[in-house]
Amino acid sequence: MAQLTGQMVIGFERVAGTGEAIAAVDPRTGERLDPEYRYGGDAEVARACALAEEAFDAYRATSAERRAAFLEAIAGRLDGLTDVLVRRAMSETGLPEARLTGEVARTTGQLRLFASDLRAAGDGSARYGPSAPDGLAGGGAGGPAVSVDAAGEGVPEIRQGRVPLGPVAVFGAGNFPFAFSVAGGDTASALAAGCPVVVKAHDAHPGTCELVGRAVSEAVQEAGLPEGVFSMLYGDGPTLGIALVSDPRVQAVGFTGSRTAGLAIAKAAADRPRPIPVYAEMSSVNPVFLLPDALAEHAAELAEAYVGSVTLGAGQFCTNPGLVFAEKGEALDAFLDAAAKAVEADPGAPMLTPGIARAYAEGVGRLERHPDVTILARGREPDAVAGCRAALAVVDAENFGPELQQEIFGACSLVVRCDDLDQVVGLARGLEGQLTATIHGGGAAAARLLPVLERLAGRILWGGWPTGVRVGHAMVHGGPYPATSDARTTSVGSLAIERFQRPVAYQGVPR
Repeated sequence: MAQLTGQMVIGFERVAGTGEAIAAVDPRTGERLDPEYRYGGDAEVARACALAEEAFDAYRATSAERRAAFLEAIAGRLDGLTDVLVRRAMSETGLPEARLTGEVARTTGQLRLFASDLRAAGDGSARYGPSAPDGLAGGGAGGPAVSVDAAGEGVPEIRQGRVPLGPVAVFGAGNFPFAFSVAGGDTASALAAGCPVVVKAHDAHPGTCELVGRAVSEAVQEAGLPEGVFSMLYGDGPTLGIALVSDPRVQAVGFTGSRTAGLAIAKAAADRPRPIPVYAEMSSVNPVFLLPDALAEHAAELAEAYVGSVTLGAGQFCTNPGLVFAEKGEALDAFLDAAAKAVEADPGAPMLTPGIARAYAEGVGRLERHPDVTILARGREPDAVAGCRAALAVVDAENFGPELQQEIFGACSLVVRCDDLDQVVGLARGLEGQLTATIHGGGAAAARLLPVLERLAGRILWGGWPTGVRVGHAMVHGGPYPATSDARTTSVGSLAIERFQRPVAYQGVPR
């Protein structure tokens, strides 16, 4: 299983591409890693989508128990491959062993969570009810009203169920080679919903993608499911990716990545003769609000935890705390002093790719050139070829403009010094949509801030730090634009399944 071939997975076949050649690069050393992978093209997209469409009706008709067992079979295969997967992912991403081992466990845990949800719902999760309350049923625009008694006697029973949308295109993320990639949350939730999946593998870790893709395909075969339930292609976003989104057989898209790529995908989906939904997680700076009572009591402790969150994984988290708002004063000065010392002591770490490292350096450079921003501290220069040197910056609230809201993907954060709570709240109201928002402190100030943050973010933390997203029933990993393309959804947790289904009302249809 560990032998890599450089091939795509289209149904049960292993297919070599004929397009542009790529290879992974070890970001620690710059070494080019074997094997070579070649992009697919229109023919491969068409074949994968045709198989997915052929598989759809049979797959969506499978029982909840059978689908649950299939998800558990994927999880079991990945558990058995943990050592192999982690070794390859370390070489391709530069991420540490412990982090990647935990991520494999999170990925398999997520698959098992969806399996348990399927079993709990069973095959009869429809809602039942009379046509209308209080004896009046509307017949729709221009239609007749139908009188019924309060009990709804004499009217057909209406049931509401959910049906899968159809084949789903999933774009793997670069910063989570397991949890948000080939068998990550989008794939797992789409499969749980009853939808076949076609994955576009990520160029940054193609070998890891191949290993996981083969494991999923083998689980499809083992379960006796149609081969089109899963395929995985290599290709660049502007050509193969857009071709995949544009294929009329694809009915929804799951994406995690940059705002530029996410918007291009959303546009392609909207431009189709029959537009389809795109669930894109794109960008977030995850503001943190340090209130005076918390700073007065715990400035040093907060600073240490803050820098730990900013620098974790070289800051390559969509939930990295990139902005902090706090009122000026001695307590904030003590926080900044402790945070600067912690940043200066940070040894740095490799970033996922040389390209990401260059983009990070350019982002920090923009802050350094900004006339109103002060760079308080920089971390140590790492040994890695594609290294990340941490950065801490500060700006006064009156100079905080839209250009300083832009995400810098990496271990960099900006502290905004405010005159009072009114200024903090005013700036919060002007922020773009976010995945998370964090409050440290309490009392009337927090009570005033909370309703503002409910409109701003998909997840609100009271204390703690936003890096790390726990998989569970109540989790929301989403938020208002541009954090995601649809603020009503989540890509983590039980509700993720519903993105790939739609409601259907059954009136008078026998149970």
